[in-house]
Parts: sequence; structure tokens; C-alpha cells
Amino acid sequence: MESRDFFINTKPIKLFFRAAVPGMISMFSMSIYSLFEGMFIGKFLGSDAFAAMNLALPFVMINFALADLIGVGSAVPISIALGRGDEKDANNIFSCALVLIFSTTLVTGSMMVFFAPYMFEFMGAVGETAKMATIYLRAFAMCGPFCTVLFAMDNYLRICGFVKTSMVLNVFMSFLTIALLYVFIVVCKLGVVGSALASCVSMMLCSLLTFIPFLLKKTVLRFGKPVFKMNVIKQIVSCGCPTFLSTMAGRITSVVMNMVLLSLGGDDAVAIYGILMYSSDIIQPFLYGMSDSLQPAIGYNWGAGLGDRVKAIAKCVFTFAGIFSVVASFGMHIFGENIAGIFVESSDISLLRGATEAIKIFCFAYTIRWFSFCAQGFYTAIEMPFQASVLSVGSAMVFPLIVMLILWPLGLTGIWLNLAGTSVLMAVLSLFMLLKTQKKMKKDGLVG
Repeated sequence: MESRDFFINTKPIKLFFRAAVPGMISMFSMSIYSLFEGMFIGKFLGSDAFAAMNLALPFVMINFALADLIGVGSAVPISIALGRGDEKDANNIFSCALVLIFSTTLVTGSMMVFFAPYMFEFMGAVGETAKMATIYLRAFAMCGPFCTVLFAMDNYLRICGFVKTSMVLNVFMSFLTIALLYVFIVVCKLGVVGSALASCVSMMLCSLLTFIPFLLKKTVLRFGKPVFKMNVIKQIVSCGCPTFLSTMAGRITSVVMNMVLLSLGGDDAVAIYGILMYSSDIIQPFLYGMSDSLQPAIGYNWGAGLGDRVKAIAKCVFTFAGIFSVVASFGMHIFGENIAGIFVESSDISLLRGATEAIKIFCFAYTIRWFSFCAQGFYTAIEMPFQASVLSVGSAMVFPLIVMLILWPLGLTGIWLNLAGTSVLMAVLSLFMLLKTQKKMKKDGLVG
């Protein structure tokens, strides 16, 4: 089905399942890969390697954040431009974005290769843990320019209506990564660098595959000579800022958390926090899959001036995200020990017990976290970057740091409760903002 007709004429509930379900499957496959990565490192390389990887991941994600800034920032105006029938503008934004992604990640990756040891030394990491973290980060940083384009291209595929193609590529990448993890870590015994290489090799291959429909000219978007204008760059940066700020703020918070964890409980506390982040990959990818997959649909309809359809699609996202999150959260609580056992050697009783207790506390945050997550995605899709940025920075940095100070007397338990406290505050803020936006949309005649 032609992409414009698909997004604008398909019934909202049918559109949700046809667009969101493949996106959820894609994200689920990534969460499976993430679980296997944590399992291979925890089981075969030990808790020090697990802690090292957790120290390095925030910086890896910062490098990816710039690509997300451009990828998501371009996807929104591309969808809106196509919604109003301006293919020339959409193609130029598309072409400019690809050049910007490669050049910016080349610069940031080079900086991380050089500064990696000094960053971990500043955080307080020492010995073998610091050495492994440096190796892991450098491997990702050197491959970054060829990996980071993948997620932007995935957005562009979905904008062009290649929803199933996007799903198949994501599933293929995840299972290829799992296979490479086994080969590099278990067979070749490459250590933490093997984990990084497994991800990078599969990402680079799939990045190449995403270009095929565009090179064969089977998509509505076409490559062309990019015309860099200030308004184009400003539009990309403006729309991408919420996702960028969320990632950057979240990684800064993770760095602070890791420093606090090192002081409160050493490498074991950092390892438990890493297990919590991996366990959250059971739920969060589904939420991201729902929200991100429907953003092109919301953008198309917003660009076409169909406010009531935008509202109807958004309701589907909020409803299904809430139901899924509550069920999954209670499931994590019930199977907390089984989840912890995926990442911890059975002989390490103390770490297994600590991780199980932390998961059972941490998981209840997702009974409410979905609300602000969906609200942020909604504001991004309708090109309201200020509102989306407020939610992203609040969720990723401002409220977590405030809650950390409030719960400081509880020690490590306060850290495990941090996401729950943050989620409650964010839900209140999101509800207030959405009600205010709905009132303004009614006043402007955008919705009935």
C-alpha cells in the first residue's frame, strides 16, 4: 500500500496493529539480543566485565545520541512534508540528514577513542575494570560512523511504508548479533571487545541492507544532492532535540549513578545496576516500538491537518502501552530471581540475591512510566519539540537527580526506587501538559 494512503486512510486501530506490532517485534528481537549480551558477559566473563560494560555504555549511547538527534529530527519533518505532499523538501531533508550523521559521529567517535581512559579514571574506575571499559568503548567509537546510520535508515524505511522490511532487518540483526556473541566471546575468547564487535559487525551489515530499497528507487524518498540551508538544519535539530536531550541527560544521569554506586557498593553495585538496565529491556523496547512506529502515522496526519485522526491514533498508543506495561511489570516482579539468574553465575549467591531484590523493587516503576514515555513520543511526532524536550530532560535527568537526593538516606535501595519515584512525578507533569495541549487544540479547531 502506498505510504500516504496507508497512514492517512487506514482505520486507527488497524493502523496501530499494522504499524506498531512489527515495530514491537523489532524491538523485542533487540531486547532478546540485549539479554543474550548480558548473559554471555555475566556468565562467561564475570561481574567485573559486566561492571566495565555498564560503565562504558553511557558513553556508547552518547555517541549514538547524535545520530538519533539527526535521524529522529529528520524523520518528523520528512513525515510532515510528505503528509502535505512536498516530496522535494522531504528528499532534501533525507539527503542532508545522512551526510550529517556520518560526519558528526566520525568526530565524536574520534574524540572518545582518545579520551576513553581519562573519562573512566575520572569516574573512579581502576584496574582491570577500567581497562575493559576503555576497550569496549573504543571498539564502538571506531565503528560508530558505519553503525549509527542504521537507526535513521530504519526510520526512513517505515516512513516509506516498508514496515515489514524494517521488522525483518531488525530481527535478522538481533539473531546475527547473538550468533556473533557466541563466536567472539565463547569460541574466540575475545572478552568484552568481542561483545562490542558482535554488535558493530551486525549493525554495519544491516546498515548496508537498509540502503537497498532506496538505491533501487522503490521508495517515496530519493537520494539527491543535499542543499544545506539554515532552516533545514534548524528544523532537524529542533525536532531531534527531545530524543537527543533524553539520551544525553539519561547518560549523564547514568554516569552520576555509576559514580554513586561505586562509592556505595563498589563493582557489585554497578553490576546490579547494569542488570536492572538489562531487565528493563524486557519492557522498554515494546514501549519504544509502539511509540516510534506510530510517529510517522501521527506526523503524516498532522501534516495533512487531520487532528481527530492524530488524537485517535495517540489514544491507541496510550491504551495498549498502559495495558502491556502493567502486566509486564508484575511479571518481572514474580520472576525477578529467574531474570537475575540470566546474568549472574549461580555460584555468586550474594550478587544473585542483591540483583533479585533490586529487580523486584525496580520493576514497579513501569506500572506508570509508560504514560510520560508515550506523551514524549506524541509531542515529538506533532513537531512540538519544546514540550517533548521538557519531558525528556525531566525524565532522564532532572527528576532522577532530585529523587536520588530525596532517597539518599535509603542507600542502594533508594537507587533501585529512583525510577519509580521519577515515573510518578513525570506522570503528573505529562498529564498536566497533555490537558493543556488538548485545550489549545480544541480552541484552534484542530480537534473536535
